[in-house]
Amino acid sequence: MVFDSAGAGVVFLLARVLFGGVMAFTGLNHFLDAEGMIGYAQAKGIPAASLGVPFSGGMLIAGGLGLILGVYPTIAAGAIAVFLVGATPTMHDFWNAPEDQRQGEFNNFLKNVALLGGALVFLALASSAWPLAANVGL
Repeated sequence: MVFDSAGAGVVFLLARVLFGGVMAFTGLNHFLDAEGMIGYAQAKGIPAASLGVPFSGGMLIAGGLGLILGVYPTIAAGAIAVFLVGATPTMHDFWNAPEDQRQGEFNNFLKNVALLGGALVFLALASSAWPLAANVGL
């Protein structure tokens, strides 16, 4: 089993709390700074940004909390992965950024790629029984 070694369940819980907490907080920011996030999305050419920003914020909050609690981990990790696959190339398109913004967009692009890797790991482990989790289906 994946979590048979001593302490693996606690380390996995810590990873879920750290990763899920960051994702949930990021989603919360979609609501706390909705005006700024919508404006940024509109500047990037995102259609219906006033609907997309709160929707994606909800995806991140639900996904983050789902990973922390171990509730519907496939849906939780999948929601985060889908968000990152869509948001990374559209919101952090460093190749289109002006010279003075290129490095910042590149750094954010790479951070999102790393986060996508983490979400995919949780997705791959979603079918295993998670220690210290609610382990609700899917």
